[in-house]
Amino acid sequence: MRLATWNVNSIRARVERVVDWLQRADVDVLAMQETKCSDEQFPTMPFAGAGYEVVHCGFNQWNGVAIASRVGVDDVRVGFDGQPSWSDKPDAEAVAEARALGAVCAGVRVWSLYVPNGRTVGSPHYRYKLEWLAALRNTATQWLAEDPSAQIALTGDWNIAPTDEDVWDVEFYRGSTHVTEPERAAFRAIVDAGYADVVRPFTPGPGVFTYWDYTQLRFPRNQGMRIDFVLGSPTLADRVTHAEIVRDERKSGKNRIGSPSDHAPVLVELA
Repeated sequence: MRLATWNVNSIRARVERVVDWLQRADVDVLAMQETKCSDEQFPTMPFAGAGYEVVHCGFNQWNGVAIASRVGVDDVRVGFDGQPSWSDKPDAEAVAEARALGAVCAGVRVWSLYVPNGRTVGSPHYRYKLEWLAALRNTATQWLAEDPSAQIALTGDWNIAPTDEDVWDVEFYRGSTHVTEPERAAFRAIVDAGYADVVRPFTPGPGVFTYWDYTQLRFPRNQGMRIDFVLGSPTLADRVTHAEIVRDERKSGKNRIGSPSDHAPVLVELA
């Protein structure tokens, strides 16, 4: 089974590129983040034409998560127990955002996760990010307590660079979100709960990234961040035979379909 995660940065703008890669890379299941569309707007037909069933959670032009699978989609769950709600307007009711979608694909519980950005350190959205991660840790811990043999993949854009080697310049990000100790501690807490970073052993750093900003030639200069991960439960981690960050899919130019996302796909092979 070949499982991947990709922040596509607007699926309607990149559907041809995504479906083309799915077929070229022989991917069985793809978790997508930042689809930036409602359920009604999601372009399902190109995926269906390529043999993929799609489930999606999106409410508007922000956020959005999806799972495309050619090996079945069962027991779909929108959000996880305890997922915090959010509103950036005092007079608007807080709601759970489109940031977590789970489904069972060929026996694996795949979660497509788009962790809140945090915006600025100390802001309400930063506190929301930490609350969101704490709730995910608590629920994910319970999943393994209930079934230690469960095959679970927590995949997606975590908006956290867990170590200094996961950014191109530590000083450049000093004082910004994604690299603060509370965020990193929240990431470690999920690892400590039993979910291993199954990609890192195959893609050691430094200088190995999954995201590069569009500006200032960040990608050609390899000035990026490693913020997209697949965290696997013990039983799932034992099945991993290979993993890679597909950096070439961040490239644009000749023989490539459309413009790229600012993230590269992360691919895992399971025995």
